[in-house]
Amino acid sequence: MYGTESTAWVCNVPVATVWTNPGSVREVDAHGTGETVKVNKWIETMNEQENHDLTHSGRIQTQLLYGEPVLVEEVVDGWAKIIAIWQPSSKDERGYPGWVPLHQLTETAVVNELGYARVSVRKAQLWTEEFKPLLVVPFNTLLPVKEKGDFFCVQTPDGEAFIKAEEVELAPSVDEIPTGSGHEIAKLAEDFLDLQYFWGGMSSYGYDCSGLSYNMLKANGVVIPRDAHDQAAAGIEIDTQNQSEWHIGDLLFFAYEEGKGRIHHVGIYYGNGLMIHSPTPGKAIEIIELAGTVHEKELCAVRRFIQEEEKR
Repeated sequence: MYGTESTAWVCNVPVATVWTNPGSVREVDAHGTGETVKVNKWIETMNEQENHDLTHSGRIQTQLLYGEPVLVEEVVDGWAKIIAIWQPSSKDERGYPGWVPLHQLTETAVVNELGYARVSVRKAQLWTEEFKPLLVVPFNTLLPVKEKGDFFCVQTPDGEAFIKAEEVELAPSVDEIPTGSGHEIAKLAEDFLDLQYFWGGMSSYGYDCSGLSYNMLKANGVVIPRDAHDQAAAGIEIDTQNQSEWHIGDLLFFAYEEGKGRIHHVGIYYGNGLMIHSPTPGKAIEIIELAGTVHEKELCAVRRFIQEEEKR
């Protein structure tokens, strides 16, 4: 195992994609695997067929955000076999496994002086100590805080940097993000309406269905598994047949074979028979009515992760 008790390997780009293996990468993925990641350019470069291929090929596992720690198990030909320890998974009890280009990781000192700053806006600018632009980081990026003020001084893979206090929320630790309500989960998801679906997506450059539910709950103080089938095995079971018992912010799960097969989708209950979700490649996050859709037939589970919500 790489690293020591006083150091950790962390993601050093705004978004690093975790691949199934190094051979999963295609030529068109160069903007996502380079030392300077350009997520928007990568998405724009892919044609419809190449985008759909990500979904059906099993090339991508998940993504990491800037500063997110990983366990590095081995390094082979410039690739690191990692475990994403902040992303619970049934694939490994330690976190989500996969491969990342080694140049997208940095070994850094472990720091936690004043808690963590969690980026609470869609994108936030990091500034150098000379107040020059350093990097734009996505929603839910978590960075250790060293000083507080109108600008927070945070520890990053690139050293100390500054971020506007109004663009972050302070948490005592990664496990102590202030708990929100079901309403707040659903309302937060609204901020990402029209954001394009991205397979394996875990950032505000593009979420997949379970990436959206994971990140909306994480921002409200609840850490759930990364994948939909694991999420459906967690939480409190709610009667799928009694919609009057559903609360805003509950997660709705869908399976093939009219709900009897493999789970393939998750959305967030929005109230009044509505759901907000990230649907499929080529489509964007949207609010839909469940009645009369294939989702109504495929509903297989409803799970609650926040208790105090009122019904609507």
